[in-house]
Order: sequence, then C-alpha cells, then structure tokens
Amino acid sequence: MSIYQNKKITAVGGGHGLGRMLAALKHFGSNATGIVATTDNGGSTGRIRHCQGGIAWGDTRNCINQLITEPSISSMMFEYRFRGAGELDGHNLGNLMMTALGNLSVRPLDAINLVRDMLKVDVNLVPMSEHPSDLRALSVGGHWVTGETNVDEMNDELLRLDLDPEVPATQEALTALEQADAIILGPGSFLTSVMPPLLLPEIGKAIAQNTKAKVIFVANLSPEHGPAGRMSLAQKLQWCERACQGRKIDVVLGEPEQSSDHDTWHFVTQSLASNNRQWRHDREKLRLAIEQQLGSVDFTQTT
Repeated sequence: MSIYQNKKITAVGGGHGLGRMLAALKHFGSNATGIVATTDNGGSTGRIRHCQGGIAWGDTRNCINQLITEPSISSMMFEYRFRGAGELDGHNLGNLMMTALGNLSVRPLDAINLVRDMLKVDVNLVPMSEHPSDLRALSVGGHWVTGETNVDEMNDELLRLDLDPEVPATQEALTALEQADAIILGPGSFLTSVMPPLLLPEIGKAIAQNTKAKVIFVANLSPEHGPAGRMSLAQKLQWCERACQGRKIDVVLGEPEQSSDHDTWHFVTQSLASNNRQWRHDREKLRLAIEQQLGSVDFTQTT
C-alpha cells in the first residue's frame, strides 16, 4: 500500500498558501484535508460579506482553483472574474455561486462538496467554522482593530488575536485533525491565514491531543508586510504553540537563514522555491519535502 493510501494529512491555513500546499498534496486525494480560514473581509469576499453576511468564501475558492486538474466550462465559470463598470466589477463568480448556495440554506460544507464534485477535486476542503466571524487584534497601545484588512495595516505591535464573535469549529475539521498522521501549518499570511483556524479552541485542542501526528510548520519564502512582517519566525512558532495548548512543532521547513533558532526547533532546510518565482513554493518540491517527513524519501539536509 502506497503512502498516498495509508497516510492522512491535514493542512491548516488560507488563501494562496494553503492552496499551494493542497495542490502539492493532491496525490493523497481524499486522504488530504485542508482546514480553511473563513475570516477574510477584503476584495470581492469582503463586499459580499458586507451585503449578504455569512462566512468568507474567498480562501476556499482559491484552494479549489489551485486543485482543479481538468479544465472545463465549469472550472472557467468558477474562476471567472467580472470586469468593467458597475457593482459586479471585481467580483468572482465562484464567490457568488457559493454565497448563493449558502443563501439557499445549504450547509457551507455541503456547498463546498457540491462544487468539488462538479470540478472533480478529490482533496477535502473543510471551513474552519460554518458561522461568520471576524479577526480582531489588540495593539500594545490598548486599541482593538477588527477585520483582516485592518489587522494587516496596523502600525502598532500586536498583543493578541481573537475571533469576534467566538464560533464553533466544524466537527469535520476536528475529525481530520484527530486522524492525521501529519498536520501542516502554513505557508501563507501568518496572522490572516495560518492563525485564524488556530484561534478556535477546539482546533488547538485537537492538534494538542493528536500525539501520533507530526506537526510541520512551513515558513514563507518572502518577508511579509505589516505586523506579521515585524514578527520573527520564533515569535510565529511560539504563537502557534500557544494556540495549540503548548503542543510543540516537530519540524520547521524553511530557508537556511531562518534556522537560527534550531536549538529550540528542529529545522529542515532545503530548496522549496519555484524556479521562476523565488517567492512562491514549488508544488513538486513541497510534495517531496512533506513525503520525506512521512518517511517515504530521504534527500534533505537537516540542521
């Protein structure tokens, strides 16, 4: 039996980073699950949430787009973005489709599965919660800022992150974490993609209690902007571990220059960048790196 059949992987995050990771894990099919952040309030997603309410669909749509393996009329429809003047300008049809399904009282997870079936996507996608919530941050000056876009633009240092309101995690997300042989955090925007799912206490608890899984943090290849850009990698790892009730991160996949804290964390340094875009992870390199951590190959240099 191959590694794709006997190992389960759960990745946590949002946006482009999680989509990239899940595309690297597509050979695992239904044994791979992405737990997707649902707190985005920018762009088309933010405009829809302002008018219609509900969870943010943008990160889920992004992941689905990166997992489509058979281009079709359906996939072109799902990826279509309106241009021109008027209220539709900038809206993504996939976001509107999933919002419409939600308005029809379809459970968000059922809406995702319906689209996955239509677009022949095997990898599981689970929203971190099926209830709308926003990211909010407390600055060192004692000011609260609400909304992902506002958090990204903060000039002050952060003391804490919260979800407003507090919402329950989806049971399917907890089950995926409980059954996982590997749990992957990142890559992606740290405060607005990686952290939101971890702010749900049940998700942090599920990661902490799965002692058989290897917890892997995948560092970004290029610096972030805003408050996340002012955090060291060590601070980000500490935030993750605190959210996961002290559960240690087993492996950090990163660049050699990021491994200065290797006395505290186990670093694996190897080339993961795309050959033509050094700021973006290469899917094949990511796949091999994760499979190596599951014990299937051994070609990396560890520090």
